Amino acid sequence: MLNALSAAAMHAGLIPGMGLADARAICPPLLTTPAEPEKDAECLLALARWSGRYSPSLNVDGDDGLWLDVSGVPHLFGGASALLADMAKRFARLGFTARLAFAETLGGAHALARYAHSSPFIAPQGKIGEAMAPLPVEALRLAGEIVRLLKRLGLKHIGQLYDLPRASLERRFHSREAAEAVLHRLDQALGRREEPRTPLLPAPDYAARLPFPEPLITHEGVVAGLDHLAEKLCQALTLARRGARRVRLVIYRADGTSADIDTGLSAPSREPSHLARLFADRVSAIDVGYGVDLMVFAALATEPLLPAQTAFTRREGRERQEPLIDRLASRLGGAAVRRLFSRESHMPERAQETRSALAGASPWSEPSSAKPPRPCLLLAEPEPVDVLAEIPEGPPARFTWRRVTRRVVKVEGPERIAPEWWRELVRSSGRPRDYYRIEDEDGRRYWVFRAGLYGDSGPDLPAWYLHGVFG
Repeated sequence: MLNALSAAAMHAGLIPGMGLADARAICPPLLTTPAEPEKDAECLLALARWSGRYSPSLNVDGDDGLWLDVSGVPHLFGGASALLADMAKRFARLGFTARLAFAETLGGAHALARYAHSSPFIAPQGKIGEAMAPLPVEALRLAGEIVRLLKRLGLKHIGQLYDLPRASLERRFHSREAAEAVLHRLDQALGRREEPRTPLLPAPDYAARLPFPEPLITHEGVVAGLDHLAEKLCQALTLARRGARRVRLVIYRADGTSADIDTGLSAPSREPSHLARLFADRVSAIDVGYGVDLMVFAALATEPLLPAQTAFTRREGRERQEPLIDRLASRLGGAAVRRLFSRESHMPERAQETRSALAGASPWSEPSSAKPPRPCLLLAEPEPVDVLAEIPEGPPARFTWRRVTRRVVKVEGPERIAPEWWRELVRSSGRPRDYYRIEDEDGRRYWVFRAGLYGDSGPDLPAWYLHGVFG
């Protein structure tokens, strides 16, 4: 069976769905190749991604079409006619014969693209009904049996359905489902009923486009275009008082292919130099092919970012760490760069966790600077130590850790941390802790604690543990 035909084959009298034997009888020199629906679907999907140069909101339409929501886009090309002319030219350059239509509804554009007398076809605003009236009822995307029933009833053109009473249509069909399907598709095509659309990719919050009259063939030109796009994007973000958390650069080549790079940020930003720097190294690795004729820089995710003044007459003394984190994550990958985030716990071993550096901020506040200092090296689990104290409730005077005995010369503390009673009592977590910062005779400093208090009722005596080491 024939699935697709060239223009020459159709001119010879062949039609899709015809048996191969009949086709060869009509056209003996017919050349055929096996159908590959999976590869056709992949090619159509790639063509949809390439069409992102015209709109960020698009998707495939059936097995042989694309739909694009170009609201607010035609003026960038000089109007709807120029937009369709540019699309036709580029599709022809890629080797595709395309029928194009511009309409205010998705159903109307679908019908006009496939059944209008000419292509490209532009339906005037507010006159979609007049444009669709002469089209056959097949243009309404109805099932085959419903189309055949409409034709048996003498309803061959869409315009014949306009003035037909809806109750009469249902009586003629003798099937409520079939009548509802016809009315549903008709209302969608005329804009009386909303039609759900699922874009191939979510539309970006903010985007900047930069077309080139002549394709760029050098990476230096692409980097210069990236700097310009970053400026435009950050201007839009500044007006909206937002900062980008995830950005994507899409490069469209003259040969119909495209390449995209995206990266996340550890904190919202709208600094053009910082955003451009995240992509500068990766852009140099992109093959520009026969040249780049369009670049799109988009903020896929944003967060509020209000203006802030850090100093009046001098620069802030402490450098921000986010730019370094972003550059490392862009080069090594977000999963390879991790940071410490606060958790819902005041126990030292559970107060923080490591997550991707690009993860959102923790809902729990950072530890207060008013707290006593914490060691730079915290053991994963407190290790037991043998302690000799001058008085039972006092600090250690000597302790043995990992078979080495050390004499204590300086002590700070105690800092008491109460147990988390709402958690399961595990090991020493269910007993109050008294933490001490101690220093031995060699100048090494440790963080030790006594779990439990003397005089408490219970079978276990207080025990000592070493929890961390200061630098």
